[in-house]
Amino acid sequence: MRLVVAAILSAAIVLVGSASSAYNCPVVIKQAEETIKKAEAGKVSPETRQLIDEAKKLLAEAKGHHETAKTKRDHGDAVRKAKTAIAYAEEAIILQNP
Repeated sequence: MRLVVAAILSAAIVLVGSASSAYNCPVVIKQAEETIKKAEAGKVSPETRQLIDEAKKLLAEAKGHHETAKTKRDHGDAVRKAKTAIAYAEEAIILQNP
C-alpha cells in the first residue's frame, strides 16, 4: 500500500513540475519585454540599436514558440530565446552608461 501511495505522489510531483515549467515562459517573456523597454529608454546609439533589434527579434521568436508549443522542448526554446533577448538588452543598457 505504501509503495502505491509513494508512486502516486511521485507521479503527481512530476506532473506539477512539468506544468509549472510550461507557465515559466510568460514570466521570462515579460522580463524580456521590460528589459528591452528599459534599453530603449536609454541613450540609443547605432551600436546599441543593433543589440536592441536582436533582442526584439528573439523575443518575437520566443513568443511564437510559446504560443505554438506542443512539447516541453517548445517551451524550453521559448525560455532560452527570451533569456537571450534579456542578455542582448542588458548589454545595450551597459553600453549606454559611460
